[in-house]
Amino acid sequence: MSLREAFAAVEARVAAACARAGRPRSAVTLVAVSKLHPPQLIREAHGLGQRVFGENYAQELRDKHAALADLPGLEWHAIGPVQPKNAKYVAKAATVFHALDRLDVAQALSQRREGAPLRCLLQVNVAGEATKAGISPEGARTLLEQVRALPNLTVVGLTTLPPLHEDPNASRPYFQALATLARGLGLEALSMGTTGDYEVAIEEGATLVRVGTALFGARPT
Repeated sequence: MSLREAFAAVEARVAAACARAGRPRSAVTLVAVSKLHPPQLIREAHGLGQRVFGENYAQELRDKHAALADLPGLEWHAIGPVQPKNAKYVAKAATVFHALDRLDVAQALSQRREGAPLRCLLQVNVAGEATKAGISPEGARTLLEQVRALPNLTVVGLTTLPPLHEDPNASRPYFQALATLARGLGLEALSMGTTGDYEVAIEEGATLVRVGTALFGARPT
């Protein structure tokens, strides 16, 4: 499948999921996850009209942001956890940060950010998996209040990564729980759903879906 065909196939599935949920297509942003893929592939995707790209690693985001600075309209989303020492790269290059779960990281981002506030989503470990980052649902309000007290950041929503499962519907209760938590906190953005379950995520209210493999194929090792 060509890159054009892959993007068209994902777009069709996103649109169909929106229709099933009675939502406009404009309610969902496709974040093309380009982690470990070369800048040239991002250039090709940009030529197809894609503008929003997600990177997991702060230093890779830094490098691609520099290498592709000539492309108009690019919007970089930092979607992986970051250490305070690398926050400067996210603060400079990203428009949205999907994985905020620590106050010290928020403080580092706040200190380094210039210009428009960095839009942040709090990462919530809804399933309580020991191997995954994220705050507990019970800790979300406290972190939200702490981050809101900092300059140069604005919290717009929540993120979660449910347990891996072959059945996309297994993710549904975790997406439902995140949506309920967001409503209780007065937050609108929901970053949830990846290649395996993004259609279910859209049905449950996702406003951002992070899709990589279905667009770009398997990541290089």
